[in-house]
Amino acid sequence: MPYFVLSYELVNDYVNRRTPYREQHLRLAKEAHQHGELILGGAFSEPADRALLVFRVAQRSIVEEFANNDPYVTNGLVLRWEVRPWTVVIGDQPEVAMAPKV
Repeated sequence: MPYFVLSYELVNDYVNRRTPYREQHLRLAKEAHQHGELILGGAFSEPADRALLVFRVAQRSIVEEFANNDPYVTNGLVLRWEVRPWTVVIGDQPEVAMAPKV
């Protein structure tokens, strides 16, 4: 199953403006996580100007639907978002494990 990264470019006062939408945003994220779609997610700090969410889903459209339904997007906290396929070379892919050096 492929990985996709959803990146958000956030408004300057994101931390102050997110409060009214945070509960809805977290509910959406938790549902995606419970369904096994959203693997990791969160905002960068210092400054809190971007966020990154990692999905493992069959189709890019699932991630696009998440973004289109995210209250942070629909209420203008996200200036721009992008979905990109992500090729994982180290981590959660045991079939790619390398033999130890001798």
